[in-house]
Amino acid sequence: MNWMNSEAFTLFGQHIIWSDMTGNILGLITLALGWRRSLWTWPVQFLSGLVLFGAFYGHLAGSAGKQAVVMVVALYGWWQWQRRKDRAQDGHIIPRFANLTERAAMLAAAAAGTVAVALLFKAYPSLSWDPWPDAYIFVGTIVAMYAQAKGMVEFWIAWLLVDLVGVPLNFANGYAFSGFVYVIYGALVLWGMRDWWLRSRKDARPVLEGAPA
Repeated sequence: MNWMNSEAFTLFGQHIIWSDMTGNILGLITLALGWRRSLWTWPVQFLSGLVLFGAFYGHLAGSAGKQAVVMVVALYGWWQWQRRKDRAQDGHIIPRFANLTERAAMLAAAAAGTVAVALLFKAYPSLSWDPWPDAYIFVGTIVAMYAQAKGMVEFWIAWLLVDLVGVPLNFANGYAFSGFVYVIYGALVLWGMRDWWLRSRKDARPVLEGAPA
């Protein structure tokens, strides 16, 4: 894995690391697959998390820990999408908006989780150079992936909020490629959110097991 943490090239004075570049390219593919509501979004997300774990490990322990959690949640997302019976005519999951209870629960979990993780990072400075923004991204990523696993349109909004902090944090910590990719994420998130929102409004009837799609 050492070669993955070596420099690939320099862009605008920023050193691009192989693992950082590879992991984030996989992250873009994951986002595109999520847009298409493809089950393959989860194994690719898992692989992206694995590569980025190697990129952050030993340098940003908090970010490395986030990627470990990402891999676990990716397995959960795969399991959730595999077992869902309600599918659109194209065989993919049907997006939906979260109800008020689910939204309140996610907001509460995001707020409480961010405070708890930030306090942990502050208690153990070796885990993160920037405790509060790193905790925000850590928890926001989990909330976004949970909402995606449940097929909620709000997962796009959660990713957008994560991007707003992720861009400057990655540039500040020397992960330029991650920063550039987060900018692209922002544009893709807006398009993906529009697509899921429109699909959630369609009168798509679930395809019953054994019935032709």
